[in-house]
Amino acid sequence: MSSDKTAVGAAADQNTFDDEGTFDDDVFDDVTDEDRDGTDESRSGAVRRKAAERAAALSKPAADVSAAASTAASVTASLPALIVEAVRNLLARPLASYQLVLTMAFLLTTFGLVMVLSASSVEGYSEDGSAYGLFTTQVIFAGLGLVVFYLMLRVPIRLLRRFAAPSMAITILLLGLVLIPGIGVLSQGARRWFIIAGVSVQPSELVKVALCLWGAHLLASRRRDNASIKELLIPLVPVAMLVCVLIILEPNLSTTITIAIIVGAMLWFAGLPIKVFSAFAVSGVVLAVILALAEGYRSQRVMSFLGGIDDPQGAGYQARQATYALANGGVFGVGLGQSSAKWNYLPNAHNDFIFAIIGEELGLLGGLLVVFLFVLLGYIGFRIAHRSTDPFLRLMTATITVLILAQAFINIGYVIGLLPVTGIQLPLISAGGTSTLTVLAMLGLLANAARHEPEAVAALTTGTPGRLARVLRLQPPVAYRQSRAETLRDRLDQRRSSGGRGTGRSAAPGRAAATGRTGASNRRGRPAEPAPSRGRFTMPWKRTKAPEPAPARGASARRTAAGGRTRPAPSTRVGVDYRGGYPGAGTARRSASPGWRAGAHQPRTPRSADPGRDRPTYGRAGRR
Repeated sequence: MSSDKTAVGAAADQNTFDDEGTFDDDVFDDVTDEDRDGTDESRSGAVRRKAAERAAALSKPAADVSAAASTAASVTASLPALIVEAVRNLLARPLASYQLVLTMAFLLTTFGLVMVLSASSVEGYSEDGSAYGLFTTQVIFAGLGLVVFYLMLRVPIRLLRRFAAPSMAITILLLGLVLIPGIGVLSQGARRWFIIAGVSVQPSELVKVALCLWGAHLLASRRRDNASIKELLIPLVPVAMLVCVLIILEPNLSTTITIAIIVGAMLWFAGLPIKVFSAFAVSGVVLAVILALAEGYRSQRVMSFLGGIDDPQGAGYQARQATYALANGGVFGVGLGQSSAKWNYLPNAHNDFIFAIIGEELGLLGGLLVVFLFVLLGYIGFRIAHRSTDPFLRLMTATITVLILAQAFINIGYVIGLLPVTGIQLPLISAGGTSTLTVLAMLGLLANAARHEPEAVAALTTGTPGRLARVLRLQPPVAYRQSRAETLRDRLDQRRSSGGRGTGRSAAPGRAAATGRTGASNRRGRPAEPAPSRGRFTMPWKRTKAPEPAPARGASARRTAAGGRTRPAPSTRVGVDYRGGYPGAGTARRSASPGWRAGAHQPRTPRSADPGRDRPTYGRAGRR
């Protein structure tokens, strides 16, 4: 009877295991013969022991999977931090800016050629019988642009500054010649091009590069802490106005707007007071509106943008067709080369409205990619401007960066309907030979400036040349150094701007008023407090400098002669220094002041630390 009850209990335990779905008959197969020969209790215990071992074996893969999942989750959580760290390590390299400029120039040029081929194939075949006509012309200009890019990369900075003014004069002459019938070619009601060996050249595009170079050179040559507003505006603004008048006569309002952007960016980065800058900006906007409303087709575009004209087949035709193309593309696009708007529905699909073709074929993602590339290029340009020590390179790179970004976002703005149609091209992507040539020249100047960053100069001059430098046969860059005229100008300006109160005895007020100098040093040679000035400003890139060593006795702004008479300090009139602060430029100008010697630009040693202090001094400070 007891054995029957034991058998019934074992059967119940077996049914319980089967109902839970955890154990099966294989568990009983693993029981050894010794356990089978034992009592019912021993067989039940063996079954339970084998079931526990099987459950432990089955739980090990689950534990491994959970550990792998937790590891993947931690890696995914730290992925943004890893990306940020990788970007920081990339940007910490001394040649990061230079390599990024080369990469961006290659990416934008290649992407532009692909899109020009896709957007111009239908129009080229319908007009010339070849789908590759416009693409071939664009490839030729891209090749010429790469040659110009290489030349701008190799040319020394001092030569850029030396030939800035002649290049500006040549481009202004070309702007005048293109207006003469028989020399300039009239096309679509505008006379803007020369035809040279079957290739059209637009002088208004060349003047952009020349103005960036000459304006940066002009403002950097006058880079005084207390430079007056007049010194900034003249002759930059009058020459820019002459250029704008010549371009308006073509007529070409879009290029006139870009010239205004160049001048505005230069004056802003040069430190023009915000009130004066705002006045110029408002005046420029008012003038642009007047010019836009003066011509019939321009006023129709503006009124169509404002909603005053609702003519889908007239002034608003291009903007409406561009909107249709963007809507047709959706998020992912219809595929490269599959656009329907380029089949003569959208005029100038390969030029002004190529961004609409990008949006249709590559979708929203393709459009955002283009925006990201230009934003990245802007960051690289401002990074170069921030890291450069040469004022000329700072002004030039910042102005070029603003110009490229302004053209890109104005083009994208009127394609997507945020701005009225102006005709400004998308840099390096729209079809336009001279535009591609000039933008690649600007990027070459950016790459040249990137090689002149202090960290890049140290890496290129101390280490072995890289493979790319050996292939391109690039010379090591020269570190920037203030020229003697610039050093003298800064020293005189510092004396003029210093106040009359010091820690020791101050200068006599009557004497200061008589000489017109409120910044004379005290008799102990200690720097005085700066005096406020009206109508003057500080350049934004000017970094705070450590105070210079105290001048030797008798080296103040006005020196006392043996007979008690005083004679004025040297004149502050200094000729324009075309060397740009780079050595190896030949003999410096010695007409800055009478008796100027080569050692006058060096910091002077205080009398207490001068081993030759018992020797007499003659003439100016620095001459012994």
